[in-house]
Amino acid sequence: DSGVEIKNIQYFVSQPWPFPKSLMIGFIAEYASGSITPDPVEIEAAQWFHKSDLPPVPGELSIARKLIDWFVQA
Repeated sequence: DSGVEIKNIQYFVSQPWPFPKSLMIGFIAEYASGSITPDPVEIEAAQWFHKSDLPPVPGELSIARKLIDWFVQA
């Protein structure tokens, strides 16, 4: 749990995951409410970034990168 509520969830993209019979699925959504307060058992770190000030991003083939690129171009 991240402490953030979202709305208008939409499927974005999927790809095979490196574990047998697994699939990674990416979604986009809108912020509804809440503050980031990650559950330390489930989430190591979480924070907001402005699209003009992103940390290093993952490789182009990853779902995370596809989501980031979509957001930056929006």
